[in-house]
Amino acid sequence: MQDVHESVTRFRSKRAWGLMAGLFLFGSVGFVAGHFTGAPVGAVAAPVSQVTPSGTEMAPGFPEIAKAVRPAVVNITPSKTLVREQREPKGREGRGPMDQMEEFFGFDFPRQFGPKRHGGPFDRDPSERGPHRGGMGSGVIISDDGYVITNNHVVEGAKEVQVTLPDKREFTGKIVGTDPKTDLAVVKIDAKNLPFVPWGDSARLQVGEYVLAVGNPFGLNSTVTLGIVSALGRGRMGITQYEDFIQTDAAINPGNSGGALVNTKGELIGINTAIFSQTGGYQGVGFAVPTSMAKPVFESLVKNGKVVRGYMGVAIQDLSPDLAKSFGLKQTNGALISDVTADGPADEAGIKQGDVVLEYQGERVDDPAALQRLVTRTAVGTKATVKVLREGHEKELTLKVGEQPDTIKTATADTAADESVALAGIEVQAIDKKTARELGLSEKAKGVVVTNIDPDSPANESGLREGDVIQEINRQEIKSVKDFEKIATGLKKDQSALLLINRRGASLFLTVKV
Repeated sequence: MQDVHESVTRFRSKRAWGLMAGLFLFGSVGFVAGHFTGAPVGAVAAPVSQVTPSGTEMAPGFPEIAKAVRPAVVNITPSKTLVREQREPKGREGRGPMDQMEEFFGFDFPRQFGPKRHGGPFDRDPSERGPHRGGMGSGVIISDDGYVITNNHVVEGAKEVQVTLPDKREFTGKIVGTDPKTDLAVVKIDAKNLPFVPWGDSARLQVGEYVLAVGNPFGLNSTVTLGIVSALGRGRMGITQYEDFIQTDAAINPGNSGGALVNTKGELIGINTAIFSQTGGYQGVGFAVPTSMAKPVFESLVKNGKVVRGYMGVAIQDLSPDLAKSFGLKQTNGALISDVTADGPADEAGIKQGDVVLEYQGERVDDPAALQRLVTRTAVGTKATVKVLREGHEKELTLKVGEQPDTIKTATADTAADESVALAGIEVQAIDKKTARELGLSEKAKGVVVTNIDPDSPANESGLREGDVIQEINRQEIKSVKDFEKIATGLKKDQSALLLINRRGASLFLTVKV
């Protein structure tokens, strides 16, 4: 069978080597569309009227929307760049895009697109590997005094950028701030009375609603494409750390990155960021950062020069069926607390390791991604109510949301399992002061460190790794090798083992199936 290489391409303009083929393709599509609608080839079909979500206002025609939006969508070219070293992901090989969402906060975004990750469905564009090439992208003017929002990867590594308006005016843009965690950036140009696209409310979008994508694909400035909202709230993609994407079938290609996704009122409701593709080009699946995420990031970058996010002070992970069973739960919805930062907001509120968050500020929490979005968008200092499930009983707690620190320790695990004897094939040793230092642990850390794992054992299949520190087995504390041996050998043949481990300073629950 022929191998298919699928990739998510972060749009930057490439050389126009495929332009003739592209024109042929679009010409063919235009003929088919004209034939299907009964309109002559080359004619502009009348736009379909659409009722807005309120049901009272009719949307303007597509030509009017395009006419209003195109002057405010600019071309961005990094004019001076810093050479970026190629970064190999350390200790992250073999991780799928779903695994990252087992972490509550913080993996290094560029690693998600490092040279090791080609061959999977979420790869960076091969042309972008290696040193920064200074490609082109798009941006959207969102105020008449020259603030432009775009993607971080469009300006990444640049000292300054050249901003070219559709009317051919050129400006040197200053990078106000960047946010790799959402792949957004803000650029400022020195100009007044500029055309701009007003902010829209992405929360009002509905699946099936018409949208237009405006950008500069392949360097073809002021290109407008039409599509619909294919899906909302797309996350767990492994594209960025914080994900809540609008999925659309509006045609977007390399060079569209940072461009506008607008609704039928001509309002900005998304920043085009990525596509899912087998070829590197448009295949009907594109993703845009919604304004519900982009606008707060923009405002924070302009005001603070950085993004200020809410912070609970916990690590969370998915509640898999195996973990739910280990905790005696019937449902798998919610976010499992795998660790609580000492003296953090959650710790002060009484949230404990092993709690399952069911609601946050009255909103249901289905998974870690949902809790992540809710918390990071909460203003620092807010007193938030959190409903947790603890040992079969629901409790409502109140915490004061803190400010997310720059670096947060995380741990991840693969989630395969096999039928065998629990904890067989594991070798452990006691933790001495030297080992604790090497593992980044406190000298007072308790538990046993895994020194060897049989590759065919269920523990290895569950995601346990050499260097992990086992601190609990089935909620029983492990202080020594003797404790480990006593509890491990006492497990029944059909009994799974719920492990609490510490991996490079971060805690994580794992289930080893029998």
